Amino acid sequence: MQNLTVALALPRQAFPFIPTGLPITVWEFREESILAKDTDADARSTLLSRALADCAAGNQAGVDAILESEGRQLLGVAQRILARRDLAEEALQDAMLQVWRKAKQFNASSGSARGWIYAILRNRCLNILRGDKRLSTLAPADLATLQESRQQIVPEEGWEILAGPSRIRDCLGGLDSQSRHAILLAHVAGYSHAEISTRQDVPLGTIKSLIRRGLQALKECLS
Repeated sequence: MQNLTVALALPRQAFPFIPTGLPITVWEFREESILAKDTDADARSTLLSRALADCAAGNQAGVDAILESEGRQLLGVAQRILARRDLAEEALQDAMLQVWRKAKQFNASSGSARGWIYAILRNRCLNILRGDKRLSTLAPADLATLQESRQQIVPEEGWEILAGPSRIRDCLGGLDSQSRHAILLAHVAGYSHAEISTRQDVPLGTIKSLIRRGLQALKECLS
């Protein structure tokens, strides 16, 4: 099965807590991760909560688990906000360091582990937009417009990043617009089913059905 071309280089010096023998140079996300059965929300929440607990305890396995579960979506969110791959990778690296350092501050009674992790990433992206010298050529009004527009995730833009020069582009084109829209929000923009339901003002059960049906159609198209 053809790979999706999403790979993230993470400099080892940025993660001094990871043992030298652990290969962390490249995280590669395959097409199977898009077509795999959608993870149950409760199971994912449990996984991420456990990962944060591991981080808080100084166990690098927590970072591994977060990136295995959410790495592609996190990078997609950062790239969508910042519009530059290099800055998106930098933002994700910085966000993961913050997650590692602040994991003890996570309070499950105040929200989900996934929401907490994504909030850290989005805040880091916005800080880059506001203060990074590489973006200082933008006028204040233009920067404000960019910040606002990057928060409005347009799934059809995500389609280009997700698909690349592969058959999945044609298969996505064969889906009904609602299913494609929901899949891209979930698997490119990184939104949970509940967040998509709220964003689209569509019942949660309908969103789950759209995503499940769309993923099945993609699997059949690509097989």
